[in-house]
Amino acid sequence: MHSLTVTWVGYLSLICFCLAYTLVIFEEQIHMRKSKPVILIGCFMWALIGIYEAEHGGGHAHDHVKELIGEIGELFFFLLVAMTYINTLDERNVFKALRAWLLKKGLGFKKLFWATGGITFLLSPVADNLTSALLMATVALAVSNGNGRFIVPAFVNIVVAANAGGAWSPFGDITTLMVWTSGKVHTMEFSYLLLPAIVNWVIPATIMYFAVPDEHPEVGKEEVELRPGAKTIIGLGVFTVATAVSFHQFLHLPPFLGMMFGLGLLMVKGFYLKRWGEQKYLEKMGITTERRNRPRFDIFTKVEGVEFDTLLFFFGVLTAVGALQYIGYLALVSESMYGNLGPTYSNIIVGILSAVVDNIPVMYAVLKMSPEMGLDQWLLITLTAGVGGSLLSVGSAAGVAVMGVDREHYTFMSHLKWAPAIALGYIASIGTWYLVTPH
Repeated sequence: MHSLTVTWVGYLSLICFCLAYTLVIFEEQIHMRKSKPVILIGCFMWALIGIYEAEHGGGHAHDHVKELIGEIGELFFFLLVAMTYINTLDERNVFKALRAWLLKKGLGFKKLFWATGGITFLLSPVADNLTSALLMATVALAVSNGNGRFIVPAFVNIVVAANAGGAWSPFGDITTLMVWTSGKVHTMEFSYLLLPAIVNWVIPATIMYFAVPDEHPEVGKEEVELRPGAKTIIGLGVFTVATAVSFHQFLHLPPFLGMMFGLGLLMVKGFYLKRWGEQKYLEKMGITTERRNRPRFDIFTKVEGVEFDTLLFFFGVLTAVGALQYIGYLALVSESMYGNLGPTYSNIIVGILSAVVDNIPVMYAVLKMSPEMGLDQWLLITLTAGVGGSLLSVGSAAGVAVMGVDREHYTFMSHLKWAPAIALGYIASIGTWYLVTPH
């Protein structure tokens, strides 16, 4: 395929891409949701490619888009299920119960800061970084009493912990999933990254700890009762993650099929709850008559509650980056980097790049370029692309999702203030990688 980098399409697409990203960065100031500019520009870039190819007697754009939509679809459905589960658990009072439990412990903000970060780091390798970050940010917000001085460091800590925890597990992040499926790093080899991941999280967390107010939120007296089916749904959530892993590991099928299977189970459970499941609960509350008039559990309201801004932002970003790849800019970058700088420096730069451009398309680009590298270098790129995204709030799926949890306090700029501390962790984790991997 000939390169379109020096044609009018190439230049115009680059200008459009930069324009869209500028609007994403200033989302808070202009109050325009980030998905709007990227979807518009992503599709417009492909339209430009189409016009150019029609003028010059055809090309392969159609096939490329077909491949692209497969990847976007996998991601889209995977995240759709994860978010639906979170909404359902929220509605069944699971997070309120977790919050009440944390509050009852009488923990101050400083201890809550470590508790939410630590739980995120442990959850992330199993439940993927996006889900864990979303879940713990919801809990942190609930125990914060609206205190912005606690919310910002706690949220930044959660994003860093989620990305670090996700980096050493094949299904902890979408980028590690891609490295795993391409066979560059095998299941057990990811464990080399455990120590670098811990270092990456603990260093910025220790620095931020000093900024957390030494106060206690009001100790909760509230008794939160889980609503009917809550425990079953937690079980189904765990089972769904296990199914997604098994579909990939043993059946060699895309993991999103396992997730959608889990959504099917949740829907059937929802049907049961809607028909019979809440009867005892309502009787216990003293509502014996006219139960039919009560609002009922409806799974589709949980699907409606999904953060579609985030999902559509993914669509836009992958579409736009796919267009840049098709035009030939990614190959250009690859040749100049891996060819001239060598793999170690290139992989470190890719990590920093993944903070600006989402780490998924960056990793996707590297796998497509497939430079000649040993296991140690594939581990390095897995680490840097995973944790480099923490440097900016828009650099990772976790950060983007957490920005939707509390738009008032946690913004692009409030995250940026902590970038130097996160960068220290980034550098230290690369040093640790050098010590622990076989060269």
